[in-house]
Amino acid sequence: MPRYALLIEYDGTPFAGWQAQADQPSVQGAIEAALARLDPGYAQGARIAAAGRTDAGVHATGQVAHAELAKEWDPFRLSEALNWHLKPAPVAILAAARVADDFHARFSAVERRYLFRLVARRAPVTHDRGRVWQVLNPLDIGAMREGAAHLIGLHDFTTFRSTMCQSNSPVKTLDEIRIDQVAIPKGHEYRFHLRARSFLHNQVRSIVGTLERVGAGSWAPDRIADALEARDRAACGPVCPPQGLYLSGVGYPIDPFEAGSA
Repeated sequence: MPRYALLIEYDGTPFAGWQAQADQPSVQGAIEAALARLDPGYAQGARIAAAGRTDAGVHATGQVAHAELAKEWDPFRLSEALNWHLKPAPVAILAAARVADDFHARFSAVERRYLFRLVARRAPVTHDRGRVWQVLNPLDIGAMREGAAHLIGLHDFTTFRSTMCQSNSPVKTLDEIRIDQVAIPKGHEYRFHLRARSFLHNQVRSIVGTLERVGAGSWAPDRIADALEARDRAACGPVCPPQGLYLSGVGYPIDPFEAGSA
């Protein structure tokens, strides 16, 4: 059966997360319902696999999944057909690509990239409501960058790991944390870019929530190193809410969506 990679964007607000659930709406369920209009296998319960399972309320601009179909499709026609059947759900197939039979959206990935958007201003957000985390007071970006530097590299991230995490090991390599500051009307947006081969459950939200405490002046930057060394969930700062988090990209040895990559 031909296998296709799908590049996916979605607003996670109305969903209980990526993963299909019997009694709640999910992004996976929406895409599989669209596929069921095109392919008999999905009408009978076939499943797609994704690079990462985002939680309820988390968004994506670069999620990747793969699907096996009963017949060959022109990738452009496949993405157009899926987008038609996805309406009105806030899910879009940005691109589709024919891939090798051994391509796996999750297991073939060599890196994942997340963006977290944090807005600091007194007035409520309007256009970005449900898509950013808002705090009222400005943050010290220099202090947050200093604190974030302690997290780069290979570490035991038990402190920044949900107690519900199912990963076999808390040891991960965090390749990058970049924090940018953008002026907005009467405030600032802070954008946290994190990159790693894989992440623990709630790792990004735990890190950003803790760095916000540094930026607010409640934590000294060096306390991040102490929290990491503690290897104790109780040493973590607050876990920030999901609405500011985006799965922004997934890296593969060969980009399946790059022209001529096959």
